Amino acid sequence: MYQKLWQNRLNRKVEYPLVEDFNASIGFDKRLAEEDITGSLAYARALQKAGVITGMELKKLVKSLNQIKANIKKGKLNLNGSEDIHTAIEMALTRKLGNTGRKIHTGRSRNEQVALDERLYLKKNIKGISKDLIALQKAILKRAEKHVGVVMPGYTHLQQAQPVLFSYYLMALFFMLQRDKERLVDCLKRVDICPLGSGALAGTTYNIDRRQLARELGFKKISENALDATSDRDFIVEFIGTSSILMMHLSRICEDLIIWSSREFGFVVLADALTTSSSLMPQKKNPDLLELIRGKSGRVFGHLLGLLSMLKSLPVGYNKDMQEDKLPLFDTVDTLSASLKIFTLVFKTMTIKPQKMQATINDHILATDLVDYLVQKGVPFRESHGAVGQIVRYTLDYDKNLIGLSLSELKQFNPKFQKDVYQVFNIKKSINAHNLPGGTSEAMVRKQIKTGKKYLSTH
Repeated sequence: MYQKLWQNRLNRKVEYPLVEDFNASIGFDKRLAEEDITGSLAYARALQKAGVITGMELKKLVKSLNQIKANIKKGKLNLNGSEDIHTAIEMALTRKLGNTGRKIHTGRSRNEQVALDERLYLKKNIKGISKDLIALQKAILKRAEKHVGVVMPGYTHLQQAQPVLFSYYLMALFFMLQRDKERLVDCLKRVDICPLGSGALAGTTYNIDRRQLARELGFKKISENALDATSDRDFIVEFIGTSSILMMHLSRICEDLIIWSSREFGFVVLADALTTSSSLMPQKKNPDLLELIRGKSGRVFGHLLGLLSMLKSLPVGYNKDMQEDKLPLFDTVDTLSASLKIFTLVFKTMTIKPQKMQATINDHILATDLVDYLVQKGVPFRESHGAVGQIVRYTLDYDKNLIGLSLSELKQFNPKFQKDVYQVFNIKKSINAHNLPGGTSEAMVRKQIKTGKKYLSTH
C-alpha cells in the first residue's frame, strides 16, 4: 500500500478496503492525468523562479514528469492503490527523484490541483465540442442550400399551419445551434481562469508568480480569491447547463426526424448505416441513434440537477462532496460530443423526399392567406378570421376542398370575395409573400443562408 499524503496525522492501524475504495477517485479522475502533469510542469517552473528549488532540480522534475506523462499514454503507470491521479503522479515522481520529487507539492494543495485540472480539461473540450457543433451547422447549411426550392407543411401543435420551405426549417435549426455555440463561447470566459497558487483555501506564502503561471498555462486571467477558486464548481454547472440546452435542441430535432422518417410521413429516409432493424420483425427500420440522443438528453439534464443538488448545501470551502463533480462532467462531454458527431452524419447522409412533403400539404394550410385576402379588401382582421373559420368548417361538414369552392359559395361567408380570390390558392406564392426579414420566402431564406455562412466564417 502506498503512503498517503496525509496519513501522518491519523493513527490508522487498521485499513478497511471498503473505506479505501469508497474514498478513492482514481477510477475516474485518472482521465485528468495529462492536465495534472501540465499543471505540475508549470508549477515546478514557478517554484524555481520563487527560489524554492534549484535549476538542476527543475530539470530533473521536468524530465521525470514528461516521462511519467509518456508512461501514462502507454498505460504503463501503475495506479494500483493510489487515492487519486494527483497522488499517483506525485508518488511516481518521488520514486524517481526522492526528495526532489517531494518538493513539487510545496505550497500547493490538491484542492487547487483539481480546480486547475478541470478547467484545463473543460477549456480543451469546449473547443472540441464547438468544432463538432460547427461541423453540424455546416452539414445543415449545405442541405439548406441544396434544397432551397423544396416546399413542406410548417407545423404548430403538430398540425399543419402554413406552407414553408424545407430550407427555412433547416435554417431554424442552424440559428438554434448558433445560440448554443455562443453560449459555449461565453461559458468559456468563466472557465478560462487560473486557480493555481490558491493553496487549499487561503493562498500561498511562497513567492509564486500567479500571472506568469496563468500565461504559461494559457489562461486569460487568475482567480481573484483563493477560497472561491478552490470551493466552487459553478463553471462546471454552467457548462452542463449550456450542454443541457444544446441537448434539448438536439432532442427536439430528433423528434422531428423520427416522425418524418415514419411511413406515415415519409419526408426523409435515414441512411441504413445509421439505423437498426428488429430481432423479430424483419421489415423494421428503426431510428435508434436518434432515439438514443433523445434519451441521452435526459441523462445530461440529470447531471445538471445532480451537481446543483450536491453543491447547494456545502459550506464555503472545499468539501469531499465535490469529488462527485467529475463523472457528470466527463459523461456530459462524452455524450454531447458523440451526439453532435452522430447528428452530423445524419444530416450528411439522409435522403429528402420533396414530392412526399408537398403531397402531404392539405389545402386548409392556405386558410391564413384567405384571411389576408379579405383584410386587403378592407375587411377587419377579426371579421376575416371568423369568416374563413366558417368556410373551413363548411368544407369539413360537406367534405369539400377549400380550393374547389365556387365563388358563390365563398360569397355566402363574405361578399368581398371576388374572382381574384383564386390567385390565393398558390403554395409558392403564399411562401414568397412572407418576404420580410426572418420570413420563409425564397429570397429571405437565401439571406438567412448567407448570414449563416458569415457566422461560420467569423467564428
